[in-house]
Amino acid sequence: MSFNTLGLSAELLRAVSEQGYSEPTPVQSQAIPVILKGRDIMAGAQTGTGKTAGFTLPMLQRLNTSAQSNNKRHIRALVLVPTRELAAQVQESVYTYGKYLSLKSTVVFGGVGIGPQIKHLRQGVDILVATPGRLLDHVEQKTLDLSRVEILVLDEADRMLDMGFIRDIRRIIALLPKQRQNLMFSATFSDEIKQLANSILKSPETIQVARRNTTAEGVSHTIHPVDHSRKSELLRHLIETKSWQQVLVFIGKKHSANRLTQLLNKAGINTAAIHGDKSQAQRTKALADFKNYKVQVLVGTDVASRGLDIDQLPHVVNYELPNIPEDYVHRIGRTGRAGNEGAAISFVAPNEMGLLKDIERLLKRDLPKVVIPGYELDPRIQLIPLNKGNQSRGGAKPGAGRGGKAYHGKSNSKGGNRSRRHGSGRPQAAA
Repeated sequence: MSFNTLGLSAELLRAVSEQGYSEPTPVQSQAIPVILKGRDIMAGAQTGTGKTAGFTLPMLQRLNTSAQSNNKRHIRALVLVPTRELAAQVQESVYTYGKYLSLKSTVVFGGVGIGPQIKHLRQGVDILVATPGRLLDHVEQKTLDLSRVEILVLDEADRMLDMGFIRDIRRIIALLPKQRQNLMFSATFSDEIKQLANSILKSPETIQVARRNTTAEGVSHTIHPVDHSRKSELLRHLIETKSWQQVLVFIGKKHSANRLTQLLNKAGINTAAIHGDKSQAQRTKALADFKNYKVQVLVGTDVASRGLDIDQLPHVVNYELPNIPEDYVHRIGRTGRAGNEGAAISFVAPNEMGLLKDIERLLKRDLPKVVIPGYELDPRIQLIPLNKGNQSRGGAKPGAGRGGKAYHGKSNSKGGNRSRRHGSGRPQAAA
């Protein structure tokens, strides 16, 4: 199947072709025709499946059939996403695929000044991409009107609910007209997601492109217990002794990605970082160099690494475990594709054991633990519950697995406390 058979306009096909795409992904081939018919959909699709283009392309086409004049533009499509990084990515997709159309769009999220956003909204837009918190800020300031929205998209609905946005979402939906098209995308289907879907969607078409929370059969899983302070040393050891030539490393924070990249480059391992502070040109070059084996290691954060399509990627390393168990499935989905074999290696510090248990509970199995000789856990480190009044040293942040306790490291030796870096608990909602 090609994009030409999906019923898209010549302008959209031209934009798709310029991005180098000729064949749609499964979620695109299933979702686009249904959305073009005006049907509601409930799509089970994880990151990296092409779901953004799967709703962006038909949304643009439906809106373009009745374009508005500049002085009378109102918001006709609302795309709700959980984080500011994803909001920027979706807006970039809307801009890229809609470049030959007369539609206008903008994005609003927290963490930046609201003034420029108000200016863009007053100029009139057809499509608004937003995080729930900042959208409600604009509603309270009466800087936008949602009464004529024709299409509502909830992207990564499971993540939004996990981040505590359910009340905000219901407040926003109450402001929308009852007659509209609803498109919901979620990587998982919890009871809460099903309940939300039943309250929003009308006779939806269900699209499922991957089984729930499953990992590729060709992927091997290995857990390496290691103190956090020795993770970079262990990564170097494995790359050098096992002659890894192409390694995708997931890490939690942008500054941590930069720091690890610098350490590996100093050690003579050609490494590049990809995260939200990198320009699109820098990300594109880093990915191209990685695919062409000019870069041996690509270090990325979860959000910046969404949609990475790398054929026959042999190794994915979780330098830090994700705070949300489902993200483990998303991360390692970069390897073991199309019947190829792949390896998912995770470095787990003592304070991350709760996160590991959450992942194993999700996968319904224990993952094999292998201690690398010379990198055994420091027996002097014990884990104690982190009380509200405790402050970990060295800039470390308190951490917790979902639903678990927070811990920090304390030494039994007379040398005093030796804190370890800790994964954070639930991600902060991008308002």
